[in-house]
Amino acid sequence: MKRSILALLGVAGLSASALSQVYITEFMYQGIGGANTEFIEFTNFGPGPVDFTGWSYDDDNRRPGQFDLSGFGTVAFGESVVITEMDPEDFRTRWGLSPSVKILGPFTNNLGRNDEINLFDNNGDLVDRLAYGDQFFPGSLRPRFNGANIPFASLGQNDPFALVESAPGDIFGSFVNSAGEAGNPGSYYIIPAPGALALLGMGGLIGLRRKR
Repeated sequence: MKRSILALLGVAGLSASALSQVYITEFMYQGIGGANTEFIEFTNFGPGPVDFTGWSYDDDNRRPGQFDLSGFGTVAFGESVVITEMDPEDFRTRWGLSPSVKILGPFTNNLGRNDEINLFDNNGDLVDRLAYGDQFFPGSLRPRFNGANIPFASLGQNDPFALVESAPGDIFGSFVNSAGEAGNPGSYYIIPAPGALALLGMGGLIGLRRKR
């Protein structure tokens, strides 16, 4: 599927260091047909490629090394990668993703209704964390049956109230897969252009046309 989105975002108040990293950008803890359809997406916001050798994911146990992300290899600037509880090729078919999208799985430290996503680097240091749950955080989104996206301005803030449910044709470029779930795993709707990150601490507008 091809899509093209021109996004202009005001980014005053965000530091360059806050966006020069890898972030959790979308997830779903339970899809249609059971919990084993869940996925998590990570996106590299640069400023350059990131070697995922030794990186790992865990849930609210917060233990580095629990699910190895080394299989992603080098993740390019602007690239989104996915882990899933499904067989990776079954997940690719379910979402109609191209062979270029990197998918790892199945992981067994699966997510629950109220849980955490923790991303660690090769030193075991926390890179990003998202705690969520409509029971722990009343009034927040329950990301079931559709993906939950993290808007650009809320990346890295660990804010469950910032989550936005995927819907066909939304700003995130979401679509409906073969099972009837809405989401956009494998790509993020806006990536700051190289060189523009220096503007983030001073404010500015960033526009990018993305295609998939």
